[in-house]
Amino acid sequence: MRKTYYNIIGAVCMACGMASCADFLEIKPQNEIILEDFWGEKADVDNVVTSCYSALLAEDVVKRMIIWGEVRSDNMQSGENINNDVDLYNILKENLTANNKYTTYDKFYDVINRCNTVIKYAPGVAEIDPSYTEGDLKATIAEVSALRDLCYFYLIRTFRDVPYSEEAYTDDDQVMDIPATPFETVLGYLIADLEKVKNDAVNRYPEDKPKYQTGRITKDAIYAMLSEMYLWKKDYDNCIKYADMVIKSKKAYEEDMRNRGGRMGANTANLAVVEARINGYPLVFVQGRNDVYSDLYEDIFIDGASKETIFELSFDDSPQGKDDYPSNSAIGSLYGNNNSRKGLLTVSSYVTGDMQEPSGSLVFETKDKTNYNDSRLFQNASLEDEAIVKYVVNSVTINGKNTPATASYGSRMASDNNGSKWIIYRVPDIMLLEAEALCQQMAEGGDSATIALNKPKLEKAFSLVNAVNKRSICKDVLQDKDTLKAGDYNTKSLMEGLVRRERQRELMFEGKRWYDLVRYCMRSGNTDPVISAVTKRDDVNAQFAQNFFKKMDAIFWPYNIEEMKVNRNLVPNPVYGSGENTSYEKTK
Repeated sequence: MRKTYYNIIGAVCMACGMASCADFLEIKPQNEIILEDFWGEKADVDNVVTSCYSALLAEDVVKRMIIWGEVRSDNMQSGENINNDVDLYNILKENLTANNKYTTYDKFYDVINRCNTVIKYAPGVAEIDPSYTEGDLKATIAEVSALRDLCYFYLIRTFRDVPYSEEAYTDDDQVMDIPATPFETVLGYLIADLEKVKNDAVNRYPEDKPKYQTGRITKDAIYAMLSEMYLWKKDYDNCIKYADMVIKSKKAYEEDMRNRGGRMGANTANLAVVEARINGYPLVFVQGRNDVYSDLYEDIFIDGASKETIFELSFDDSPQGKDDYPSNSAIGSLYGNNNSRKGLLTVSSYVTGDMQEPSGSLVFETKDKTNYNDSRLFQNASLEDEAIVKYVVNSVTINGKNTPATASYGSRMASDNNGSKWIIYRVPDIMLLEAEALCQQMAEGGDSATIALNKPKLEKAFSLVNAVNKRSICKDVLQDKDTLKAGDYNTKSLMEGLVRRERQRELMFEGKRWYDLVRYCMRSGNTDPVISAVTKRDDVNAQFAQNFFKKMDAIFWPYNIEEMKVNRNLVPNPVYGSGENTSYEKTK
């Protein structure tokens, strides 16, 4: 929050190649530049909006999306050369302190301030530039409001209470050391903000700009954010409402693209087969190609702009190429590259053990107890060397005719030449959030009366989970023994367990797992979900973890020591720093 406006404009100039910008920055005072020179036309607004996205693509931001969302979970453990990053190693060991560099959050506040700056100055441009219409202005405000809200959502899920401001900080005289706002209050602000702007957002971008459709904020992206935020708020009706709106919209888009002959449509010759396989949901699955699962992996994670993607960060495997997107260097260093089969992080022994011992499977459940035919086994990690492959390799080819199925991989991408897209939201994520909300609306108990009462919600939740699960089974023809059985999940607790495992299988390494565990803890009022997950990892002392995570405070991260030196209004998280805040919730 200590960025000056001069720095923001400077970044915009660099990003957009505005050669003349440096000249007037050197001549005139900042306030005159802001009001008289820069914010004069629609192009100026567009350039700062572009800078909001470019700031979100920064390596430090994406690294934190990965580290905050995955590293403390049961998905991860130390990879190769972890000693080169002591701070990351300490996180894996749960030796987390306020001095750890990954507790810094200034890059997220940089994005927030850019968005606030657009919201402050864009209306003035609309008054003087007739080409910048009222509709354009509203769409801009909706877009940057959603980006700002997304950043705050990352922050509260990580730190719980954070400084919240909608003010644009444009010079060093403004007071920025504001106290942290409570989690629930910030969450309420974010929901209210998105509700206010949702109808002004772009519905669809032009067909000739498919990367815009998924790489920029749309109504679907806002609906997805609202669905998840309402789930965290425990407003399950609204979570389901917005999830259904996303699914309906994506289904309509798929049908429109199919009618137009676009690449997002399914193979119409096998449309009935595909629809049956994915229960009619708008998921990537094309029956009849030589290798369905290679197409699935490449469409979603490598090519980008897939029909099931809602919002993603776009990267380029040739940085400074025609699209001017950077390389996804965060993936190259953390997950692996062509020089290191394992990155600083790798798949945990808990998950790989599950992969290699079907008889004791927990995460990757087998259907017939002898064969492994879940394509996500191979899309997430290599069974041979236990290395992460999702986002790391350029292709995954699965032979489902083998018993069990086998996979071969394309080349690993270079650390500075990784074009994998970082997906924030895709349809399976939203489907499983909706299934989770449906579970929370069910009554407890396994008696016949309760089962009958829960039946409509059980059926819908199972349909959502089953579609995600069925499309992952790498067989051309599914036998009865290959699929989940609704009768096996006929109570709230059984269905809830299924949904949680399916989220872990489907979204592994996508920056979701730790946040899911935190949400489960906050809902239940105890830290058992985190303790159960963390103690499964080999690189964590189980006794230490059980004691450390007795307090709810421990599932959140500490504020960085440098932030606390600058902002004296920040109260340290008591499990990491000195001082005690009696308002912090303790578990029973």
